[in-house]
Amino acid sequence: MEVFDFLIAAGDPSGDLHGSRLIAALKKLKPSVKIAAIGGPFMREASDEFLDDLAGEGIVGFLEPLLKMPRLLNTAFKIRDFLNERRAKALICIDYYGFNRRLLQFALKARVPAYYYISPQVWASRPYRVRVIGSLVKKIFVIFPFEEKLYRDAGVACEFVGHPLLDIIPEPKIKTEIPRDPLIGILPGSRKSEVSRHLPIFLESFKAFKKHFPGARAMIFAARALSDSSYQVQDLGIEIVRESDYQKRALLDGAFCSSGTATLENALLGIPMVVAYQMSWPTYFLARSLIRVPYIAMANILAGKKIVPELIQDQVHPEALAEALSHFWESPQNYLGAREELMALRKRLGNPGVSERVARALIDSVKDAR
Repeated sequence: MEVFDFLIAAGDPSGDLHGSRLIAALKKLKPSVKIAAIGGPFMREASDEFLDDLAGEGIVGFLEPLLKMPRLLNTAFKIRDFLNERRAKALICIDYYGFNRRLLQFALKARVPAYYYISPQVWASRPYRVRVIGSLVKKIFVIFPFEEKLYRDAGVACEFVGHPLLDIIPEPKIKTEIPRDPLIGILPGSRKSEVSRHLPIFLESFKAFKKHFPGARAMIFAARALSDSSYQVQDLGIEIVRESDYQKRALLDGAFCSSGTATLENALLGIPMVVAYQMSWPTYFLARSLIRVPYIAMANILAGKKIVPELIQDQVHPEALAEALSHFWESPQNYLGAREELMALRKRLGNPGVSERVARALIDSVKDAR
């Protein structure tokens, strides 16, 4: 039976992307390495054996995992059997706390050393999870500088490695004036439920924005796992874009963006944006009772202030979004000042080479343990 060096588990689209890049870095450093994975389409292509497409399910929030519990348990037990019967030399979990915590418990019982890469956002809610993770892993590699102190204060072995987006997002170009015929990005989310909620509102928001800027054009940035049928824009002449190198995203002058990883991607490209999010009301009230940070956009969280506007729940309607984005065009200071503040966030997130640093540390850790 084939012996695997690593089993890598991710459960959402961003984790799938970063997991695939970690696999590539591991194989570059050690071509003979054997890797099994659970994740999405990127990790399926990169791994030696793909166990399940969990990222493609788009299971998110507080209530949806309960509804999909049989599916999640079936996958978890498949991984449990893999750890017990085939024994990878190490388990690496990426974000996705609820599911990965169960895998970490299975790894502990199977005596498979475990590591965490990309911490779940325990600082945003339920900080007790810091100690839970710490009790189950040998080390955690964090991607935000403030996370390192959080874990170390709790006695957890931790290393700030930088944000993996720095490896793939190009440096933004300097702009000296406000674009008058702006190219606007529409980023409704990576999950089907998010797209169905946000896309119609974002399209109407762009139409309202275009009344003030008749020369404005738009691109929809689509999730790789979703088909074009999820983006019903046939009559609007809006291009649907799927890319992994951010070359077209870098051309944007502004954006309507769902809260999530895309907000940080836009920030690193210096794109002024409006961040919006809607969810079911039960989920919203539950989230509001648990969240401990004042903002939903990572750009604002990192800056400690509101650089880009945020609209949530019943605030999310086309006129409000269009007005908020138009505000950037009211003066050079509004637009160019926001770009400057967003681009400054890159310096807080470390240096490029993140995937390779983590890969090297993992190879060394497994070698030392053996």
